[in-house]
Formats: sequence, C-alpha cells, structure tokens
Amino acid sequence: MTAHLSRRALLGAAAILPLAAACGRSAPPAPPAAPRTDRATAELADLEARFVGRLGVYALDTGNGATVGHRADELFPMCSTFKVLAASAILRLRTQQPGLLDRVVHYTQAQMVDGSPISSTHLADGMTVAAMCAAAIQYSDNSAANQLLDILGGPRGVTAFVRTLGDPLTRLDRYETDLNIVPPGEVRDTSTPEWMGKNLRALALGDALDPAGRDQLVEWMVGNTTGATRIRAGLPNGWRVGDKTGGGARNEINDIAVCWPPNRAPLVIAVYTAPTDPNAKGDGKVLADAASIVVRALTP
Repeated sequence: MTAHLSRRALLGAAAILPLAAACGRSAPPAPPAAPRTDRATAELADLEARFVGRLGVYALDTGNGATVGHRADELFPMCSTFKVLAASAILRLRTQQPGLLDRVVHYTQAQMVDGSPISSTHLADGMTVAAMCAAAIQYSDNSAANQLLDILGGPRGVTAFVRTLGDPLTRLDRYETDLNIVPPGEVRDTSTPEWMGKNLRALALGDALDPAGRDQLVEWMVGNTTGATRIRAGLPNGWRVGDKTGGGARNEINDIAVCWPPNRAPLVIAVYTAPTDPNAKGDGKVLADAASIVVRALTP
C-alpha cells in the first residue's frame, strides 16, 4: 500500500512540475501570427502582378527568426548588390594583409568604365583600398569595384568568399559593367533574395567578419547615397538603415538592407526584380512598397 501511494504521489508530482516550471518562466517571443505573414505573401504577389515581371523578396526579423518571402529561392541578377560581398571580402583579407585598407591603388583612363563618379576624379592620385570600398558601396562606383575584384583575384574571389558563408548558389563571374547583362535563364552573376539576405545578416550582424570589419561595413552601408527611393522609402521614420542598391541592363532594380527599428532587433530585407519588358523604366517604388509590406508583417 505504501509503495502504491508513493508511485501515485510521484506521478502526481511529475504532472505538476511542468506546469509549475511554465508558470515560473517567461515564454520566448512568438513569431508573427500566420494570418499576418500570409497576408504579406498575398500582398507581395499582388505587387508583382502590378509590377509585370518577377519580384523576389526575403525579409528576416533577427529577433525571433520570423521571415516573409516571395520567390525568395529564385535566381536574380545581383547587379551592384555584389559590391557588399566584394567589400566584405576585402575586410576579411585585411586581417591577413595588415595595411591593406591604406594601400593606394593607381589606375588608368583605359581601366575606367561607366558609372564611376568617385574614381574618375582620382586618376592623378589614385585611391586607397578603403576609399574604393566606400565609393563602391556608397556611390556604386563601378571602376572602384573592379579594382577591388583585381585585389581579390577576380570575380571568382568573391564567389570563393561567399562559399565560406555557407552559400552554395551565389556566384560572380564577370567584371563591371558586363555583370549587369543577365538575360533570362542565365546563372552567371546571380543570387537569390534569401541567400543575399542570409549573407548580409552574417556579414553585418553576425561573426562572418571580425568586429572592427563588421562595424566598418555597417558604416559604409549606412552612408549609402543611392537608396533613398528604394527600401529606405518604405520604412517608418526614425529607423537606421544601411543598404546597397543595384541596377541591370534589362532595367532590373535591386536593394539589400539592414534596418534597425527603435528598441527592436534589426530586420534584414532583400528585394530583387526582373521586369518582363526589358525596356520598362525601373521604378524604385516597387522596392519601397515591398519593404513596407514586410515591415507591416514583421513589426506590427
């Protein structure tokens, strides 16, 4: 009888303990409710229909892991968004080559390509590697980016760097400005919104770079001058944003960003487009609208 009562007591205690433990601790924050993210997915599909072309979106709330996506696993031309990867590869390389960022690089007029607003003014005196990284990210300077690629051993150096981030798909094959010519079905110089978002999180918020390198990358991105009408335009006032834009020969328009809401964990947003009509004029509003949709879903 005593043994029987002991077993019953033990069973009762076992049943009560989980309840007591649950009452004594706070539950982890739950991701956004399914109806909200489902609505965002539907809104992105509607936005794509009005855009007339493919729209790729990936957004991550780094606080709770919630995501919103649309065609997030499809390939899109990276265009100039690759410059974040190239600058990040340089930042890692500087840990193996002390003084790399201060090295002055000289180049000639024959090496200049279109879309080089900063490097074109330094033909006489050259630029430091750090200044070229800043020009590539903040002004999307194409000739500066090509000089960075040479330091990395060519476009394949960026691809090799990305593989160290665990990304099996993203690839860079050509220099500026050829890398912006990506017809449908081409895999060269492409990535997916999801992988670019994950890479950006690892580089700007994670430990893919050392702390000083990570801080430098964020500083460059926050100082970007080309994204006012894209993701930034779809965010609430008062958010800190670092982004990198891109644009292709078929009027693709892209943007990737880290966004810091006040008193909240950052969001990572990647938006890529591929218009059906290659002659259609690129409009940053579709990127701003996509950003607004995902923000409403992830930060109600």
